Amino acid sequence: QVQLVESGGGLVQPGGSLRLSCAASTGTLERSTIGWFRQAPGKEREGVSCIGVSDDNQYTADAVKGRFIASRDNARNRVDLQMNSRKPEDTAVYYCATDSIMRSCTAIMNGGTDWWGQGTQVTVSS
Repeated sequence: QVQLVESGGGLVQPGGSLRLSCAASTGTLERSTIGWFRQAPGKEREGVSCIGVSDDNQYTADAVKGRFIASRDNARNRVDLQMNSRKPEDTAVYYCATDSIMRSCTAIMNGGTDWWGQGTQVTVSS
């Protein structure tokens, strides 16, 4: 079992940058597919980014393409989400999630997850 913990959320001005981290308090993320999701107030949860082990197992939602980049830090057993050029509509609780059998990003983004972090609030406001 993997326990995920997100960190790095907070208040950022429009146009600013923020980096979220998803760390594993138990288990290793080195061979895991990690999905990033967000849920804004009154809206459904949506997938924003996913990083697998291979270069062809990646996903970035159109809404954040060119602004959000997921990366691995295996030495720290975590996956980061660098968020640039933030917009007010990026305000949401952000979650990372993974599965137990190294599914593809397509599967992760479509509900194939087994473990979730507790979420971290990101607010974009001036």
